[in-house]
Amino acid sequence: MDDFLSWLQGGPLTEAIRGTPYLYPVLESIHILGIALLVGPAAVFDLRLLGLGRQKLRVMTAAEHLLPLSRLGFVIAAVTGVLMFLPGASLIADRGSAPWKLGLIVIALLNILIFHRRTYRNVTAWDTDRPTPAAARIAAVISLTSWSGVTIAGRLLAYT
Repeated sequence: MDDFLSWLQGGPLTEAIRGTPYLYPVLESIHILGIALLVGPAAVFDLRLLGLGRQKLRVMTAAEHLLPLSRLGFVIAAVTGVLMFLPGASLIADRGSAPWKLGLIVIALLNILIFHRRTYRNVTAWDTDRPTPAAARIAAVISLTSWSGVTIAGRLLAYT
């Protein structure tokens, strides 16, 4: 693994990131905007699944407007996160919070997959007139918890 991380750190893209003035802080800024675009709409959607605004906002309407923003935010955060990882791959991989961040990302993505393949498939049955099913509420709690944990673990990468 050390050889792979050293290879990543020595590549031409890494050298460009390391050698271009202000590029790393720009990547950090874009990464934070991507996180906001990912977590903000996802949190609002999760809160709707937990019952907030049930009488005013259909789940399908919330999904239609919020989830595309979250997907865009994920792409932005993932691309910039990888680019920021490259220059310090060995150092970052040794940080205690790195496996937590990656593990929580995997949990969050699996939660999304399971929610959309199972629970959300029959959303029309519970979209407006019925309480949100337990499976959807559990998915919302997992989402809120995992994305919050990803954010905290990512921030801790600078310190631990």
